[in-house]
Amino acid sequence: MASRTGTAHVVTTSRAYKGKVYYTHLLRRSYREDGKVKNETLGNLSHLPEPLIDIIRRSLQGETFVPLGQAFEVTGSLAHGHVYAVELAMQRLGLAALLGSTPSREREQVLAMVAARIVAPRTKLATTRWWHTTTLATDFGVADANEDDRYAAMDWLLARQDMIQKKLAARHLSAGGLVLYDLSSSYFEGTTCPLARLGHNRDGKKGLLQVNYGLLTDARGCPVAVSVHEGNVADSATFLPEVQRLRERFGIERLVMVGDRGMIGNASIAQLREMAGVDWITALKSASIRTPVEQGQLQLGLFDERNLLEIASPQYRGERLVACRNPQLAALRAHKRQELLSATERNLQQIKDRVDAGRLKGSNAIALRVGKVINQYKVAKHFELDIDDDRFTFARKHEAIAAEAALDGIYIIRTSVDAARMEAADCVRNYKALANVERAFRSLKTMDLKVRPIHHRTADRVRAHILLWMLAYYVEWHMREAWRELMFADTDQAAKATRDPVAPAQRSQQAQEKLASCTVNDGTPAHSFSTLMAELGSIVRNTCHTPGVGPEAPTFDIVTTPNATQRHALDLIKQIRP
Repeated sequence: MASRTGTAHVVTTSRAYKGKVYYTHLLRRSYREDGKVKNETLGNLSHLPEPLIDIIRRSLQGETFVPLGQAFEVTGSLAHGHVYAVELAMQRLGLAALLGSTPSREREQVLAMVAARIVAPRTKLATTRWWHTTTLATDFGVADANEDDRYAAMDWLLARQDMIQKKLAARHLSAGGLVLYDLSSSYFEGTTCPLARLGHNRDGKKGLLQVNYGLLTDARGCPVAVSVHEGNVADSATFLPEVQRLRERFGIERLVMVGDRGMIGNASIAQLREMAGVDWITALKSASIRTPVEQGQLQLGLFDERNLLEIASPQYRGERLVACRNPQLAALRAHKRQELLSATERNLQQIKDRVDAGRLKGSNAIALRVGKVINQYKVAKHFELDIDDDRFTFARKHEAIAAEAALDGIYIIRTSVDAARMEAADCVRNYKALANVERAFRSLKTMDLKVRPIHHRTADRVRAHILLWMLAYYVEWHMREAWRELMFADTDQAAKATRDPVAPAQRSQQAQEKLASCTVNDGTPAHSFSTLMAELGSIVRNTCHTPGVGPEAPTFDIVTTPNATQRHALDLIKQIRP
């Protein structure tokens, strides 16, 4: 008789019964006997778990299974997902080509610093320590870089600022389109930088030196260019140079500049009138609103029926004035005025009590005390004061207060754009688009990019530092836009063009539901930008090798499998278009 030695294998069959499918797994052996192939069943495996049956099947096919700890050993683990998301966004935006067409060590250093500022903003020295805890150092090729390399790359970047910004302007600005401009400031640590000056501090850090910087964006708030100025430069002094730069360096002859009431004043407008093709949108200062009312061009009773109307004034020939009244803003200002008046009265009453008690005498001494408190809340114009050597009285100017209160909630948009090109409601919307620039300033100053405090000592390093921030915000801005559906952000951006431009901004119904439930459409948690980056940061890259082979054993990488949210976030980044 021939030998019955054969091969074992698993045979799976199935049958349907009453709408269900039943599987049978049999361990069988095939052998040859008398020249014929025969099979015999060695056992029924159907009662075993499916994964175990699969292992038996694969083992019989020749695979070898060993304990996980003997198969490979993890020698290192680095955070990777958030770095990969930023790197992918930079690739989609062609940031490397924006910086320079030729690869160089300096370009890689700048790309790494931009990515680091988005992932975890730190000082240049701390960055060189931190990025070795992620895959950023190896993926961007800067593992051997030090602080001096960072500064050399910043110098390289600053020399290319005009070229970079010209490319961004060509990409995002169009002839006759809107350009938003605003100015902000950040404080210094130190006193040696020539740009550091005392000025109007927007950070609430009185007494600290600061630097001013202006940001140009498109109508959506996407950054295009940044300029750096001494800390005591007035907003209006920076405006016209930016217009000239747009025309001469960026080649945009026709444009509509949008700036706040402190940025575009009468002196700037007089010069803009001489520039063919340049229009502007701004607003009247509070003190200037009273004139159209007193002269009868603006009748307050018309606001009983509507919240927006267009008026004409001989003081603003060739311009359009769009008057708006927001009842919610009116109530807020009335409440604030009352609080400031009451606080000032309390302080004045304390001085009066001292004078009445004889503890404070002499008109000069009394006036000195009064002077310290009367302007504390900027309401001195609303009080009548009477000071003598042994007497002090004060009273509110009720008529002046009432006259100011009548204008509460009223603001007037001022523009040179004719009605054929832009309706009155759109003028208001476009002026309010300046909030997009303010959003950029909030991002750079707070938890996202942290441009402050500034530690650099030279003017050029400060300029390069702020240019780095702008490039980082350029990437982050596009990431935020791509991730709107995963974050608390409103995805219905098109509705802004039809909403009431005067009424307070309202979220769409979908956004309100997202905010109330703290979840997105698929039921997963809604994120902020920082929490979504942290979620991606849990994707790690593990470096492994086979144990027992020796120190020369080759290594290989295993990256954490993304969960549904992480996979969705990365897929959205891949859809970014510059």
